[in-house]
Amino acid sequence: MSRIASKGFAGDQRGAAAIEFAIVFVVFFAIFYGTVSYSLPLLMMQSFNNAAAEVARQAVALVPEEVSPEDYQALADSVASEQLAWLPATVSSALVVEATAPGSDGVFNVRIAYPYKLKPLVPALILPGVGAIPQLPDELVASSSIKLHN
Repeated sequence: MSRIASKGFAGDQRGAAAIEFAIVFVVFFAIFYGTVSYSLPLLMMQSFNNAAAEVARQAVALVPEEVSPEDYQALADSVASEQLAWLPATVSSALVVEATAPGSDGVFNVRIAYPYKLKPLVPALILPGVGAIPQLPDELVASSSIKLHN
């Protein structure tokens, strides 16, 4: 009799494994998707910061009296494209590199921006109760500045 009772109990649990799998799969997929969708923009930001810093470092080699503002922009464009060559063409073509020639304060500024909201690398996943993953700013921006002269 105990055999029949245990068989009946197992028969009642037939769909429980499928339901548990569906719930656990959604949770693990959300964690995996969140990890991927946040790590790529963070990697991009780190690369943008490194490229902006490298532009500022190389601007030290320019003699302020001998170069024009266009030369600073050309330096910023070439160094940034060299530093960010590993990015896909869709990302590289959307990058905005702005260099501000040193003014009376002698400070050189460079800014690298990517319109992430317009061209996301990973599409947003909308989860009920959580919202969109990833929740990122409209633009990923890195900047660097250096004082070149007094």
